[in-house]
Amino acid sequence: MSRTASQTVAVPVTEAGEVGHRWGRAERIAVAATGEGTELSWTVHEVRWDVLHDEGGEGQHHARVVRFLRDQGVTHVVADHMGAGMARMLATMGIPVVRPTDRDARASALAAVEGTAPTS
Repeated sequence: MSRTASQTVAVPVTEAGEVGHRWGRAERIAVAATGEGTELSWTVHEVRWDVLHDEGGEGQHHARVVRFLRDQGVTHVVADHMGAGMARMLATMGIPVVRPTDRDARASALAAVEGTAPTS
């Protein structure tokens, strides 16, 4: 990823600030955004996908995730694991998924912005 363009990264995050293991069933998602500078803005959203995942069908859940990603202007996702359907959906949206580089969610988001995170 180029640091010359604005980047917005979504990462599942635990209460302790570590990368969560469950993208589609995350309780909270952090959104990190940057422009040309090195500072990341950091906002944690209580999405409750852990509870909402089983309410309605898979299509309804994926639509919920799409709305969140579009509303936040997400350009990249940092995730350790996600189901095949979710991965296909993100690929269709043109949103690359990168692997966490560190247990610390902010460090992994920064690596995604800098282009040093491995792709899934």
